[in-house]
Amino acid sequence: MPTTSATTTIRSRYAEQAISDLAENRRRQKELTRQLEALHQEEALLLDILKLAGASDAVSDAASDLTPVPRQAQNEPEVSASVTSATSSDATEAATRRPRDAGASPDTRQRETRAGRTGAKAADKQEERPALLQDLLLELLAAHTEPRLAAELREELLRAHPDRQPTPQVVRNTLEALVAKGRIQRHKQNRSVMYTVVESDDT
Repeated sequence: MPTTSATTTIRSRYAEQAISDLAENRRRQKELTRQLEALHQEEALLLDILKLAGASDAVSDAASDLTPVPRQAQNEPEVSASVTSATSSDATEAATRRPRDAGASPDTRQRETRAGRTGAKAADKQEERPALLQDLLLELLAAHTEPRLAAELREELLRAHPDRQPTPQVVRNTLEALVAKGRIQRHKQNRSVMYTVVESDDT
């Protein structure tokens, strides 16, 4: 029969593994959330381009083909086997070592629950939302006085923001959407298409 010391050691290992798995789980969730937000931004941009092009039928077809991801599936953390084991072990230990918690008033439990939710929300707010691709391209383009190619802007974007990996087509679509909105101008030099920022009337 295992001694008290051995039992404590096993529970400690479960807890350490659970903490490690939970940290990795949350890291993956944040990474996937950033990727999903970037995809939603690109989707909205492409729909705007279709609307500006007058392709209303294509917009309707694209919208009907969308299968929204359930919010619960996006936000619900994955539970690994080690986390489940640790939770079960911790629950048993809590029931043995802290029986007086069972008599806690509903108000106390409610305050503890609210405090936990407030802490989780504060941690989520610390995560910055990724900037829109069109804003990043505008910022890069504004730093130049000469027209720039879409490929040149994409290379600058990859260097300045290695976490963003838009395809060349997405960069071109974004630039054309900015042209349609009057934010930038398109210039043709020989067979090349280049872009510059539209100067405001105040300048």
